[in-house]
Amino acid sequence: MIHVEPVLVGTSHGTDDPAGQAAVRALLDGVRAARPGLDVREAFVDVQQPELGKVLAGAVADAGSAVVVPLLLSTGYHVQVDIAEAVAAVNASGSLAVAAEPMGPDPRLVDLLAERLAAVGPRPEDELVLAAAGSSVAAAAVAVEEVTRGLAERLGRPVAASYGAGARPRVPDAVAAARASLAERAGPAGSGAGGAGRVVVASYLLAPGYFQDRVLEAGADVVSEPLALPGAADPRLVALVLDRYDEAAARLPR
Repeated sequence: MIHVEPVLVGTSHGTDDPAGQAAVRALLDGVRAARPGLDVREAFVDVQQPELGKVLAGAVADAGSAVVVPLLLSTGYHVQVDIAEAVAAVNASGSLAVAAEPMGPDPRLVDLLAERLAAVGPRPEDELVLAAAGSSVAAAAVAVEEVTRGLAERLGRPVAASYGAGARPRVPDAVAAARASLAERAGPAGSGAGGAGRVVVASYLLAPGYFQDRVLEAGADVVSEPLALPGAADPRLVALVLDRYDEAAARLPR
């Protein structure tokens, strides 16, 4: 009997932003190139089509099994509800599908985050804020805090976590607090050394889209690019997706 590998269903939130769509598509193209012969399909939990349930059902019908890999940086509603319910639906008649862990936290994301931040040239006097999408699920904030600590250790300086939704502080509030810290350091009339400091935001978002736009509007002086961009996918993101796939595939019955 020929063993057919489970289909990899890369599942992202979805976006109306063409650059965001291209970035996610490039990531999955990178996965296909890194593992020729693996059936890689794209699905979404919101905004875009095709929806996860239909893609997953088709993948199981075609190959017998599938792994849903969340193209999401932390857990949250989409992982715990949307993806879990889609997997449960196809598994109603047997163990045919499994959900992988989300992409983060992971040291490779910290590496890439540090590179994106380095590209905008943070200065020693700047205040640094990490901006994540956010979720009302407590475990999501724990994951973001782990990445924030990792980035702070990598850079050897403080980094404040913030969120676009769900958790607090929200990005504009964290930017305002960083701005106040700069003003306090500067002293009266900006006379201190801190007067040259800026608020620099490290975007802990997977791709361009709604949340990146909101981060850009939050009042920071500089914002780094998200982790995935249109064009060739970063090999670390590709490897991370495949690692999540392999870990989850090992749980499927042979």
